[in-house]
Amino acid sequence: MSGSDTATGLAGLTEAARQAPVSEAGGRGLPPVHLWHPDHCGDIDIVIRADGTWMHEGSPIGRAELVRLFSTVLRLDPDGYHLVTPGEKLKITVEDLPFRAVTLVRDGDDLVFTTDVGDAVRAGPEHPITVETDPDTGEPAPRLHVRQGLDARIVRSVFYDLVEAAEERDGRLMVASGGTWFALGPPGAGVA
Repeated sequence: MSGSDTATGLAGLTEAARQAPVSEAGGRGLPPVHLWHPDHCGDIDIVIRADGTWMHEGSPIGRAELVRLFSTVLRLDPDGYHLVTPGEKLKITVEDLPFRAVTLVRDGDDLVFTTDVGDAVRAGPEHPITVETDPDTGEPAPRLHVRQGLDARIVRSVFYDLVEAAEERDGRLMVASGGTWFALGPPGAGVA
């Protein structure tokens, strides 16, 4: 596409996401957003709420396929979250983290999470689990690195599954995946 042929706004974002290469598994791969460096074009009224709902102009985006498509052109830059195409960069609002880890399965010695936008993420050195603790409430805020600076909030029920699978090591609850141990927090201190 030449610059004059490039669609803009939601149409451009949709078209850029659809141009992603097909993966070896036959599914659509991720567009190379890390290689795209267009000028900032402004903000677009898209909000990813803390509960994972994607909103456009105050209304939920009801089509899961469209949310998945937009999630593939999401990038975190120093100035915030953007939906990016080869020709445009539009800033959006993310209330907490852009994704939520909503399921967990054990695959051998590994923990495999699925996000609310359909990404399967195997926890390990490249996809660490981290848990921050709110200093006022003591509530854990677990997260999983998904890709290129984008993280998923691990939902409470999945975090409870992690805690149940954890073992105490050196005074901390720990889980292993991908040959790496991850700390969930101290036993009994707002974790379990």
